[in-house]
Amino acid sequence: MVPEMLDIKRHGVGELYRRHKRELLAYLGRRAGRDNACDLLQETFVRALRHDELAAVADPPAFLQAIAVNLSRDFVRRRATESKHLEFGGSPMEVASSEVLPEEQVEGEQRTRLLRAAVETLPPRCREVFVLVMHEDVALKQAARKLGISESMARRHLRLALQRCRAALD
Repeated sequence: MVPEMLDIKRHGVGELYRRHKRELLAYLGRRAGRDNACDLLQETFVRALRHDELAAVADPPAFLQAIAVNLSRDFVRRRATESKHLEFGGSPMEVASSEVLPEEQVEGEQRTRLLRAAVETLPPRCREVFVLVMHEDVALKQAARKLGISESMARRHLRLALQRCRAALD
């Protein structure tokens, strides 16, 4: 995209933001919760900026609302799936039992080394969230509060950490 066209597009989206942020934020707050509304609002405008034909959109406020509706639906679905399939309370590293076969113990130690290495390579904030929630058994909401980040951001950090741990074990 030509730089001057990008500036025009940014200005237009900036104006849309100033005019419609309150109503979109209120909507997103009702659908996804106040803690998540700001992140979803930001994503709404990022997606609008990425839209190639934004200037050709007949009704930009309706377009923004449609993006917000889709994001909030995806968010609610993802939350339901996470709560159904992911458990954030348990520790991924189990202590070896005294009745474990030597091969299993070696395998367990190998898995523990792989997990520790994966955790050590995490970005600092991501690692902090992971350690608080998974190792120190702090609730996700409390970990977010303690670190001064939103609960949705803490959830993203935890999700990334869990993905990396799973990948390390594959």
